[in-house]
Amino acid sequence: MMIFHDSHNGVYRLPTGAAPCGGKVVLRILTQDVAKATLRVWWGDRESYYTMQPVGSDIFSYELQLPENPCVLWYYFIAEGCDGVHLFYGNASDQLGGAGEMLTHEPPSWQITVYRADFDTPHWLRNGVMMQIMVDRFHSSGSRDVRKLPAGSFFHRTWDEDPVLVINDKIGDYSANDFFGGDLKGVEQKLDALKELGVTVLYFNPIFKAHSNHKYDTGDYMQIDPTFGTEEDFRALCEAAKKRGIRVILDGVFSHTGADSKYFNLYGTYGSGGAYNDPDCRYASWYQFEEWPQKYQSWWGFKTLPNIDKNNGDYRGFIIHQPDSVVSHWLHAGASGWRLDVADELPMDFIAQLRRREKEIDPDSALIGEVWEDPSNKIAYGKMRCYCYGDTLDCSMNYPLREAVLSFFCGRIDAVQLVRRLESQRENLPKPFYYSQMNLLSSHDRPRALAVLADIGDMEPDRVLRKSFQMSETDYARGRRRLIAAWRMVCALPGMPCVYYGDEAGMYGMSDPFCRGTYPWGREDALLKGAFQEIIAERTHSAALRTGALRLKPIGSDVVLIFREISDGMDVFGEPAQNEFRVLAVNRAAESRWIDFAGKTVELQGESAVWLDAVAKAE
Repeated sequence: MMIFHDSHNGVYRLPTGAAPCGGKVVLRILTQDVAKATLRVWWGDRESYYTMQPVGSDIFSYELQLPENPCVLWYYFIAEGCDGVHLFYGNASDQLGGAGEMLTHEPPSWQITVYRADFDTPHWLRNGVMMQIMVDRFHSSGSRDVRKLPAGSFFHRTWDEDPVLVINDKIGDYSANDFFGGDLKGVEQKLDALKELGVTVLYFNPIFKAHSNHKYDTGDYMQIDPTFGTEEDFRALCEAAKKRGIRVILDGVFSHTGADSKYFNLYGTYGSGGAYNDPDCRYASWYQFEEWPQKYQSWWGFKTLPNIDKNNGDYRGFIIHQPDSVVSHWLHAGASGWRLDVADELPMDFIAQLRRREKEIDPDSALIGEVWEDPSNKIAYGKMRCYCYGDTLDCSMNYPLREAVLSFFCGRIDAVQLVRRLESQRENLPKPFYYSQMNLLSSHDRPRALAVLADIGDMEPDRVLRKSFQMSETDYARGRRRLIAAWRMVCALPGMPCVYYGDEAGMYGMSDPFCRGTYPWGREDALLKGAFQEIIAERTHSAALRTGALRLKPIGSDVVLIFREISDGMDVFGEPAQNEFRVLAVNRAAESRWIDFAGKTVELQGESAVWLDAVAKAE
């Protein structure tokens, strides 16, 4: 007996990928010596078995009516042979979709993400290019007033020094008390340079008043940190960016605050009030005390980051619902949306309410989530979460793509495995979500891509072992060569490419704080920066690279072809667009590889990504 189904192939699943509520999906299997076939479908606590209809002598088919409400639906097949033997056919063991496996027991299931039919995302996401910026480390306007620093903090003597790592045993973390003086006016002064690079979206790590340099320990949601500037500076920056076609996204840290905040006020910085000092104050109910005031729930055990009760009505009103809530205030001040820190630790209805409020204020605003795994089926705290139904996030930080691309170039996975990971994303994510994904290679939470690609920085040593280092010319050249190819690859895939500030200038380093160095103004790697600018321009001027159809083809272990196409005058969203056909060939091997393409033998240089458009047109 033989059974076959390929969820990536329209012959066996039509349409492929995620599907809207109330739609229909045709599922087929190719068989041999099968007398009866059954489709098992389940979602949540529901399940159904459907008898499939024979089509000719070797195909069974079933037209599945999808639920009217969003869900993640799962399916596999049960076949009865002519000899009465029963076999199962389900998803491959890696659960990445595509061709399945035949088993004698219940198999893994394929996934269909069923999302709201009216779900769409802001078009500027799928058409844009983002830069992530840590304000303190980007550019200083020259204003360094030590009186504005938090207690116990200091300015570095020069801009070019390395970040400092000082472990503070009292707080169970590193101190994060060194500052360089970057500010909002400094960012505004560099807007023309960002526009020239091709950036259309700025995502700022937290900019609200906080004790640390990274600002994930919020002290006051309604105040810009004094070291960064004022609300007037923020409004001026947003207005200047808008004139250049650049939007601003803010970091919303809503799962916890800082202990040194006006809300908790552990150290008395904000006077006599705060939950730690007054159990009857407004903010006391925001926190979860086991024994007031010393024992309270905190983020991952860090006592400097007391957890918020996100179900507290007053807190939700403050963040979301009040006329001048945090979300409302900063959107009206010029922001175009929010990135939600640790989205997994926010209740789903909290995110849904925040989304509704955001869209009421500005329907074209965006909501991005920090989700490290597949956002369509993430298991968080024992429960399955799907952020892709169209009622919470517009997109998420695409860490799975980062891991796949860097692993490919570093030789940890081959071309076939890379394509399987990429196809799994395309299968599981609704089209608007998939084409809006924040596609990154570096971030403030991971080693910089150049260090990883140089085969130096992909290790994750304990914090006390992390350090700044000087890369050899050979290692740097290898990392730069791979980074250019990887960036071209990211810009050729659906989603919004995101460059972490300084990657394009040659910055490298291990995990925080060494991936959070200062931008090397005047010392940029001109070759690397020029390559980034050229690649961004390629994407900006190509509708096919932004919203065209995608096809992927692995060739051997080292080469992947990326096909992007607009045909019949329409892109994948049904919007008018000029016909276009692009082909990118990526070779991760250190040596040249020769491939047959369009009837010609083409040499691909080692560790490169090159367009084969001319070859395709000649054919």
